[in-house]
Amino acid sequence: MTIYPDLDPRTPVIIGVGQVAERIDDPEYRGLSPVDLGVAAARAAVADAGAEPETLIAAIDTLATTRQFEDSVPGAPAPLGKSAKYPVSVARRLGAAPRRTILEVAGGQSPQHLVTEFARAIAAGESDVVLLAGAEAISTIRHLAAAETKPDFTDDPDGDYEDRGFGLAGLTSLEQAAHGLTTAPVQYALLENARRAARGESREKYDAAMGALFAPFTAVAAANPLSAAPQRRSAEELVTRTERNRPIADPYPRFLVARDQVNQAAAVLLTSVRTAERLGVDPARWVFLHGQADLRERPLLERAELGSAPSAVAAVEHALAVAGVSLSDIGFFDFYSCFPIAVSNITDAIGLSPDDPRGLTLTGGLPFFGGAGNNYSMHAIAEAVGRVRGAPGSRALVSANGGVLSKTSVGIYSTTPRALRPDDSAALQRAIDAAPAPEHVRHPSGWARIEAYTVQHTRSRRIGIVIGRLEDGGGRFLAQVAPGDDALPALLETAEQPVGLRVFVTALGYGNRVTGTEETAAELFPARTPGLRDDYEFLTVRREGHLLEITIDRPEVRNALHPPAHEELDEVFDAYFADPDLWVAIITGAGDKAFSAGNDLLYSTTGKPMYVPRNGFGGITTRRAMHKPVIAAVNGFAMGGGFEIALACHLVVVGADATFALSEVKVGLVAGAGGVIRLPRAIPRKLATELILTGRRIDAEEAALLGVVNRVAPAGGALAEARRLAAEIIVNSPTSVRLSLKLMEQTEGITDTVAAVAAPTDVVDELMFSQDATEGLTAFAAKRAPVWRNR
Repeated sequence: MTIYPDLDPRTPVIIGVGQVAERIDDPEYRGLSPVDLGVAAARAAVADAGAEPETLIAAIDTLATTRQFEDSVPGAPAPLGKSAKYPVSVARRLGAAPRRTILEVAGGQSPQHLVTEFARAIAAGESDVVLLAGAEAISTIRHLAAAETKPDFTDDPDGDYEDRGFGLAGLTSLEQAAHGLTTAPVQYALLENARRAARGESREKYDAAMGALFAPFTAVAAANPLSAAPQRRSAEELVTRTERNRPIADPYPRFLVARDQVNQAAAVLLTSVRTAERLGVDPARWVFLHGQADLRERPLLERAELGSAPSAVAAVEHALAVAGVSLSDIGFFDFYSCFPIAVSNITDAIGLSPDDPRGLTLTGGLPFFGGAGNNYSMHAIAEAVGRVRGAPGSRALVSANGGVLSKTSVGIYSTTPRALRPDDSAALQRAIDAAPAPEHVRHPSGWARIEAYTVQHTRSRRIGIVIGRLEDGGGRFLAQVAPGDDALPALLETAEQPVGLRVFVTALGYGNRVTGTEETAAELFPARTPGLRDDYEFLTVRREGHLLEITIDRPEVRNALHPPAHEELDEVFDAYFADPDLWVAIITGAGDKAFSAGNDLLYSTTGKPMYVPRNGFGGITTRRAMHKPVIAAVNGFAMGGGFEIALACHLVVVGADATFALSEVKVGLVAGAGGVIRLPRAIPRKLATELILTGRRIDAEEAALLGVVNRVAPAGGALAEARRLAAEIIVNSPTSVRLSLKLMEQTEGITDTVAAVAAPTDVVDELMFSQDATEGLTAFAAKRAPVWRNR
């Protein structure tokens, strides 16, 4: 007979929690791998349940784990190797045989999110005994990677598992990476400084508040035997810059930053009331989930205010409402504390003081207990379970955070029996997603005001990063302080309030750069006067009369392009379109093997910045106002970006040996330089879709049948045929050619034919008042060859 007859037997309960940790200076230090740490925590959770261990392990039907840092972003290093299937490795070494093994997305919210998800699964009868676990061995990996004899943490067990992916969509972008917004301290520092500005506080006052917030955390960490840094510090000590407490990213010194050099693991066991009884788990060990919420903030550059994250506050408030309690009913709190704003963003909004006698952390917090990667809040949940068990009827609130105040998962725990209540996070999320967002300008130019800022301190230099608003239109942008403007980073770190400071922003191919003055921008980034030169490194350029021939000269890599080559092509095309004496351009590739193999993938593995100019791949794929003809002369391969360049040209001439493909899908990429857009507009959509999705190659004959190319020449003869085509164009009025292209461009987006023909345009007026129009009519009447002036 059940101990709680009025309770649904499918009600989920936590029956066991476990934590383990080791420090490299511990006498019993073993150098455990992340898998071994996870298994140790799992065994501790099984032991904590008090049931027969082997019976309980055999009953586990679902095992879900958080991701290690070394598996949280693409290409992250694993110096000692890693498990290819972390949850399967944990299951095998534990001796469990779950029917489901899951690797959760990255983010500090994941432990609490998993508890909520599988509490629902248990209540719905989809799971019965669920083990959640995670571990980090970052300190051990760093310590042993330099050892003469290294352990090998590689493991590739048999068995399937559900990999939910990194879960980084909306959390990061190539734009952010290009501007140095890649590390958590830099990202949070931007928000912290925006918060200080919104509060109108001085640096001194705000620093003092951050110290006062975290000083009590250090006291908790000092008493926690699992802490990575068990040392009590004063508020003043936390914020005073010293050699040891060096600046990381303004306003953060090292002591205020989450500590990731840890070896820690935690695990949680959930099951149903019915199964807990069947396994013989003492009801005194049961802990119920009383309230929960999961919400997500808008992407960083889409937030209405940068100094706050209302979704995190809403998640806490909604979890309290689901639990049917108020803040005063909570006996224990753990707020995710990677940086001060992660705590204060919530506590200030809900009226919880930093010196509340209940405390704001159960572990000691991420900078002091340790930021055990995505798994930190599993430790917080384990501590919460212990606290409410020790004070039956009490409640603990855990708020877990992922991203840059991006994802918040909240749980409220108690030993008081209660069925799982539904939450309405989905409706709240719809309201958050529907909120208005400022315009995001990717290529800003002109005067602006700083909205948020930080200065990152690296070993070699200081890097200023700002989010700003353009004075013209108010669009929001991301930029770095221009190298060479040494005064601006110093000003950002010393001015009482840099937010609101007027700066000048310049958009460049590799990113946006701000300077203190327009004069400094002009000095550092002088406007390029369009013109051809004789010393290109990756191109050869030939000018003959009104014809310009551009040859990509990298045959050793099949004329693949890297940033320096892109820049040269961009410069040459600028010169071509600006020169009134150049009427037709041909672009081709050196040798007979390839027009261009596209992106230089080998160069991209060097770690050097990868970017294209603002005018796109090859300086052409996003170029506007291409009102003079460009002919692609294709011999051999035109693959990926090479095909995209050809598609961006007005005309394409090929040798019989030409081969085209949008092959990006074969290397895990997409044809994002216009291929997936231009090809369906050039050939039947279904055929284009096939080529895009398969990466299938087409030869010159098929390309001609599809209408991708204009002319097919004998093998190796593309350039000669392109010259003949150019000559056929050059004999005509360059003004007529130019304005014909302009009119085609102006009406391209008008689908109705009559509407396109009738659309207002300045082309006819410009043509009829041109010298070439008069010359053409005059020459025709005089029965002589016209002399064109291109004006």
